[in-house]
Amino acid sequence: MDMERYIFRRAVATDLPVIEKILKDAVARMLAEGKQQWNESYPTAVHVLADMARDVAFVLELQGEVVAYGAVVLDGEPAYNDLAGDWLSDQEYVVVHRVAVSQNAQGRGVGARFLKAVEFYAAGKGIGSFRIDTNFDNFAMLALLEKCGFAYCGEVMYERGSRKAFEKLI
Repeated sequence: MDMERYIFRRAVATDLPVIEKILKDAVARMLAEGKQQWNESYPTAVHVLADMARDVAFVLELQGEVVAYGAVVLDGEPAYNDLAGDWLSDQEYVVVHRVAVSQNAQGRGVGARFLKAVEFYAAGKGIGSFRIDTNFDNFAMLALLEKCGFAYCGEVMYERGSRKAFEKLI
């Protein structure tokens, strides 16, 4: 697939139904696989609307269809201040939360393209570090992070439990 066919952009209100379906499908997959990271109450449209209000909601579009969603945050993640481990750097970073790929785009490299688009976006703003975390049993995301060159740095704690934390210098 050619990168030119992909558009990385801020989500708008009319994207909400598609984003909500992408997230609901992702939650259903996780629950069916016995994973604990997401559930019926997280993430939902409420979280996406909050992301939109903060201007951090982004989508990846392929030929007019939204195929991925994520919250792209440039002002830090408080949980990352208490990492049980060591970050690769202490510079400003971009962090992505709630990354999900649409059901019909699974297995086509869309997740990697979304992360690469975030790298370009952050680098364009002078940010040289990309941090992200995921659950211990989210094997698809763990494999994606390894494929995309992220290094395991330790664990972070959230109200919903600990997560594996990763960083990539960009």
